[in-house]
Amino acid sequence: MPFIQANGIAFYYEWHGPERAPVLVLNNGILMNAAASWVPQTAAFAASYRVLLYDCRGQGQSGHPPGSYSMGQHAEDLAALLDALGVQRAHVLGISYGGEVSQAFALRHRDRVLSLVLADTVSEVGPELRLIVEGWKTAALSGDSDLFYLVTAPWNFSPAFIERRAAVLAAARERYRNLDLPAVARLCDAFQGVDFTAELRQLEVPACIIVGENDLLKGPRYARILHNAIRGSRLHVLAGSGHAASWEAPDEFNRVALDFLATVPGAEDLERRGV
Repeated sequence: MPFIQANGIAFYYEWHGPERAPVLVLNNGILMNAAASWVPQTAAFAASYRVLLYDCRGQGQSGHPPGSYSMGQHAEDLAALLDALGVQRAHVLGISYGGEVSQAFALRHRDRVLSLVLADTVSEVGPELRLIVEGWKTAALSGDSDLFYLVTAPWNFSPAFIERRAAVLAAARERYRNLDLPAVARLCDAFQGVDFTAELRQLEVPACIIVGENDLLKGPRYARILHNAIRGSRLHVLAGSGHAASWEAPDEFNRVALDFLATVPGAEDLERRGV
């Protein structure tokens, strides 16, 4: 399993796809990890891109240092990881918490982002979402993984998905038993600091926003805020899908993302044009 030191901690990462293809970075949701999060996407994306999967600070197999985390810190972690791997520019795709990390990175390192795909994510935290995540943090601090699963799972999946995909939920419940819940609580605190909407209005980068129609956590209202903030962005609503759109509607999710990415010039094209 590959690990690399960046910004003071060890990061777990995986490469998939041709070495000379444009790099596509995938940022996970808060409760996922690189090894499990992108199973429905990796093969499809790796057919055309050099796909980088990694666990962010406090997540999965990467380092879980003590102390507070922040979106700015995640952005600098990603910049340091790309430096360590010799990557100058990349397409960046993130879902949920990973979408917020992607926004933070794009705002701090605009010249390194070829494009953004932001799925089921937010650029600001409304009062209802703040309460939900405060409940997640309280459940995490209890140390009871089953309680944490019960508090979070109904927000992550649509009712139809919960009804028909019992095996996926059972696997999620088992995975939650291995979560570092104190680190999850610190990630929840980092999320509460998200406030990007005003800054995004100054961002000039090709962007595609994807959201599940039935996402109860970070749904279409938040997607429209993002769409209105990022000039020229595309907005796609996936019918019937909940918050985990990449799992609930993988074929459509992949098609939308790949169709968008195909319209974006690669790093070599931009360099030829002096951008």
